[in-house]
Order: sequence, then structure tokens, then C-alpha cells
Amino acid sequence: MDLGISGKTALVTGASRGIGLAVAQTLAAEGVRVVGAARNVTPELEKVATAVSVDLSTRDGARSVVEVALDTLGGIDFLVNNVGAGDPQGMSLGGLLDVDDEQWQTVFDLNLFSAVWTTKAALPSILERRGSIVNVSSINGRMPAGAPIGYAEAKAALNQFGKRLSEDLAPHGVRVNTVSPGPVATRLWTDPDNFGGSVAAAHGVAHADLLAGLPTQFRIASGRLTEPQEVADLIVFLLSDRAANIHGADHVIDGGTLKTV
Repeated sequence: MDLGISGKTALVTGASRGIGLAVAQTLAAEGVRVVGAARNVTPELEKVATAVSVDLSTRDGARSVVEVALDTLGGIDFLVNNVGAGDPQGMSLGGLLDVDDEQWQTVFDLNLFSAVWTTKAALPSILERRGSIVNVSSINGRMPAGAPIGYAEAKAALNQFGKRLSEDLAPHGVRVNTVSPGPVATRLWTDPDNFGGSVAAAHGVAHADLLAGLPTQFRIASGRLTEPQEVADLIVFLLSDRAANIHGADHVIDGGTLKTV
């Protein structure tokens, strides 16, 4: 399928690995010029994009990366607000009384306000070009169980932000959609030194056993985790004119984890 996006431009946040890197790679393969932003730039990102090291959990960081994208690309057609999660090793996995205000603020800055700040800065160019925006949320925005406190709440707010944006911008020819993955086979889960390792330790099980049991634990109908490339393919399709009348929708890609209608 020809997506018709060759020659367009894109800013992708959280682009150094996982879903963000897969999006940057897929866009580049489609002929899109990409600026990829991340706290830590990787060689894989540098191969397919103009890579920018930036802290997107700050207003200044979000604004500065948009300025770099505008200078580098001459304008922004597509924005993918993918950055999120944060440093799971520094998060409490306990209940409300175990979580300090700093965790709430940190999680909301990265998972909600980074998208608000980046979108606000990029919007004049996106409006001019009648482009499109995809916010990467999570099924935890609908089912908070199993996520560190603050994360699900921030993603639920991100869903609402995307819906509001769509209502405001659709009459001006700009599409805004949300993609909500379930558990994805990224380093967040697969790296024993990342969140998956912390969860395994908290439950007193080996990391390998935790990974093997995730599909059953999450009741994933497909029996496996989603691959980053599968999420990227959905995001890139939604950015393209092939999805020209898809506005304000939250697209779940979770292997059948959510059981609600």
C-alpha cells in the first residue's frame, strides 16, 4: 500500500528505541524526513533521523526540539508524541500512601505535559501544512491495574487531550488520533534491569519466568506481547492520508487484552 507520504516531514519523540525508533525507521523507509528526539540518542536512531538529545519532561526541552525540527525540516507535517513511561526503576510500585508528590509530578510531566508542550509549539506549522498528530497512550489509561501510580492517570488525561485537540483541529484539516498499546516487547519488559526486572523482583520470581507468564497474567487473547513494529505500522498509517477520515479515535493494539466492549 502506497501511503503517499514521501517527502513529508515528521517529529517523533521518545525515538531512541522501542516504539519510537520503529516509528522513525518506518517513516524514513516511506521517504519521510524525520527528527527524532530522546534523552539518550542511539546509533540506530542516527541512521534514520536527525537525532536530538533533549529532556522532554521540561517545557523548555519540548519547545527547543520543535525549534530544531523547524530549522532542520523547514516545517512539520507529522507529530508523534511517543515519549512516556519514565524511569520505572525510580518509581514506587506501592499504593497511594507509598508514592510521593515528586513521582506524580515526574510521571505527569513526561506522559502528559510533554505532549501538551510539544504540540503547542509545533501546531502553527502543522496547521499550515494540514498535517496530523498521533499521541501514544496505553491501555492503562482505561485499566490502571498493574501500572505505577500516576502512569495510568497521566495516560487517561492524554486520551482526553487528544480528543479535545481533534475537536478543535478537525475543522482546520488537522487530524489527531491516539494509539494505545498493551504490553509491548520493548526493553521496558525484556530488559532485566528495567521495569520488568523490578516487577519480577517485587513478586519474587525470575525475570524469564515473568516474561513467559505475561500473556497469561494479562489474559492476552493472542498469547503474545505486541511487537514495536506492529505499533509503528498502525501509527504511520494513521498519519497518512489513507486514514483521512479517522479523527479523534483511540486505537487499541493489545492482542485482545482489554475485555470490555
